Amino acid sequence: MATAATPSVNDALVEFLLRTGDNTLILGHRISEWCGHSPVLEEDIALANSALDLIGQTQLWLGLAGEIEGKGRTADNLAYLRDAAEFRNALLVERPNGDFGFTLMRQFLFDAWHFELLTALTQSKDPRIAEIAAKSLKEVSYHIERSADLIVRLGDGTAESHKRMQDALDQLWSYTGELFIGDAYDDVLAEAGIAPHPASLKDKWLAVVSRTLSEATLKIPSSTFMHKGGKRGIHTEHLGFILAEMQFLQRAYPGATW
Repeated sequence: MATAATPSVNDALVEFLLRTGDNTLILGHRISEWCGHSPVLEEDIALANSALDLIGQTQLWLGLAGEIEGKGRTADNLAYLRDAAEFRNALLVERPNGDFGFTLMRQFLFDAWHFELLTALTQSKDPRIAEIAAKSLKEVSYHIERSADLIVRLGDGTAESHKRMQDALDQLWSYTGELFIGDAYDDVLAEAGIAPHPASLKDKWLAVVSRTLSEATLKIPSSTFMHKGGKRGIHTEHLGFILAEMQFLQRAYPGATW
């Protein structure tokens, strides 16, 4: 039985789905900002396709969240009509794009985690979760392959590209710790066999990341992981800027259809 300190499975599941959907939504929007601005046409198309993949996954995760929540909110409602404090994404995904190397490093660190999460979710005891994860994993398998390859090529490239990639890693590393910190919601879902506990993903993620960064001749920062607090609803001003742009149409013309 759920108590004040122990959420119900349904409440925990809604929270998990919001976190997962918000991560893909915000990162999808972030990388879409490169459309028409990438350094080469091939990367412009690749980033746009990755953004579309992530937004498509968002539709599935938030759609299921609205269904289970039972308050009549659709994926569109959850994406466009919540305020910043209600979002549950990790701070990593809302970091500004910076230069191209920074964007790629952020993408790689997320992709490596995302791949491990989805792989675990394909074994979920909730068939709806397992089905969405299996579909998403096909796309994310390409994402991690591509981002890892680019990290190696740029990290082990020119002196300038190596410096930029190392700077990006140094700036982003502390934000990754949040991905592996659980709470009561995570405890409930892990016990029910619905979703893995975040901490269980860390070793596999770190193995992939360490191997790729070594090949890229990049050094993992000596500082330990730090929890920055994003998915608990504590955000920086960056999310506000993202939502101002992303939610403009629905906010300006409530209920508009076409």
